[in-house]
Amino acid sequence: MFATAAALDRFGDLLGDAPVYEVTERAAKALSDTVTPVGLVAVCRLPEVSLAEVLAGARLVAVAVETSEPGNAGTLIRLADAMGADAVVLAGNSVDPYNGKCLRSSAGSIFGVPVVQAEDTQALVAAMRGAGLQVLATTLDGETPLPAADLSVPTAWLFGSEAHGLAPAVAAAADARVTIPMHGSAESLNVAAAAAICLYASAQAL
Repeated sequence: MFATAAALDRFGDLLGDAPVYEVTERAAKALSDTVTPVGLVAVCRLPEVSLAEVLAGARLVAVAVETSEPGNAGTLIRLADAMGADAVVLAGNSVDPYNGKCLRSSAGSIFGVPVVQAEDTQALVAAMRGAGLQVLATTLDGETPLPAADLSVPTAWLFGSEAHGLAPAVAAAADARVTIPMHGSAESLNVAAAAAICLYASAQAL
């Protein structure tokens, strides 16, 4: 840990046995990527968990496909944690889950739910199906309305990027394409809202 004197006074009791090096406010600001750093910077080992490990026995998995916005990825991690999901997978060309903005958006949930990356989305779909999960794609024009989906079985949800949604080939690879019925004039929901609705529905059904 690197900490300013003020941070040590405020958070010293939380640091436990971690080795701590006191630094100046200027040094803390240079080490941090936030505009107003709190004065604590930690050097950590990244968790090492494989896709096979997180899929083993999983009943609810959230998959962010081609998600480049770290705020969206972090929010999805937070939602998955809140709904009791067993894992979050960032598929394809997605943001690094340990990006600073993604970490902050997860509000600590990065420590509460396993998060892995999978570059090949089609191979991921096959692996999830092989692990006993049904794979549901969220689309605007899906043939299955959310209330009609059978969510009582282990499920992996595919959520597309905010800008482009799921690629047709990825949506076609899923077991079903699910749409959220909307009754107002809004054309669509953002990915966080859609994920919240779908993950909540699964959490209630499992």
